[in-house]
Amino acid sequence: MLDPSAPPLATTSATSSAATSAAVPDAAAGAGPSAHPGAAAGRRGGVEGAAPAAGGVAPPALTLDGWYAHHQILSVDRAALRALAPATRAEAARGMVAALEALAAPAEGGWTAPVVLVGSVADVMLVHFRPTLDAVGVAQRRVLAEPLAAVLRPAMGTFLSVTEAGMYALTARLTAETAARGGTVGDAEYERVLAERLAAERASPHVQRRLEPPAPTAAMPYVCFYPMSKRRSPGQNWYALSMAERSRLMWEHGRTGRRYAGRVSQIVTGAVGLDAWEWGVTLFAADPLEFKRIVTEMRFDEVSAQYAEFGAFYVGRVVAAAEWVAALGAG
Repeated sequence: MLDPSAPPLATTSATSSAATSAAVPDAAAGAGPSAHPGAAAGRRGGVEGAAPAAGGVAPPALTLDGWYAHHQILSVDRAALRALAPATRAEAARGMVAALEALAAPAEGGWTAPVVLVGSVADVMLVHFRPTLDAVGVAQRRVLAEPLAAVLRPAMGTFLSVTEAGMYALTARLTAETAARGGTVGDAEYERVLAERLAAERASPHVQRRLEPPAPTAAMPYVCFYPMSKRRSPGQNWYALSMAERSRLMWEHGRTGRRYAGRVSQIVTGAVGLDAWEWGVTLFAADPLEFKRIVTEMRFDEVSAQYAEFGAFYVGRVVAAAEWVAALGAG
């Protein structure tokens, strides 16, 4: 199963990460369970981190954080839609199309894309990415303020998260180097080296594409979204594992994913402290069967088989706003 703690398959620009992972090993280690509210986490200018926890529990890895994301998953009340007068329905349709077109590429950055869902309790998933939480809220409210929203019903609620790149390998290496020199995690030398390495990671084009993902293109129009968390069962507690063990599991898991580079691209978002689930994974592909293939293969990876918990899957295709509204019979 594709896990956010794995190395990236490809960015949403469909470039392969296989070559990049060698040059950017920490980004290739993937995002994942890197910030936990019970681990004395702190914010360092867009970096989430923690000092070692008491009692020997391994600290969380650091993350570099980017754009906020909101997956707005809605169903259509077709009886309510049919009850609208034709002129009212047509006017509402025009307003929704105009709103979504305005949200598609806002001046402040980010994007919005409608995804028509298939085989789901929901009808549409509006995917919003924005540089700030407030901007995501503006996009959400703009949709709900449209008259056509009166016939839309929340099918899942909301999924709020933020793009992240987990610094597992960086954290594990620096922790080992610190111990070798007789220092402690969090001392002055640790903080100096940490700041240098994190700055280098954030500046890399590869990490930038993960934190500020480009909008989906016609080359990969199919979408699969699902939320997930890490297991905390006795004997299967991800958060009780050492940093080295978590890094090993993620890297092995990512070897499977890298075989799909160029066929499947992903956006990983962290939701710890923002949603009941801990991460969201949004996949894009030219062929929707790729979702089945990669999910089947990755379910047998140790990290997924032992530690992953998954929510519902939402599958569909990115469409233009006018196409979605016309499909409703509202246009």
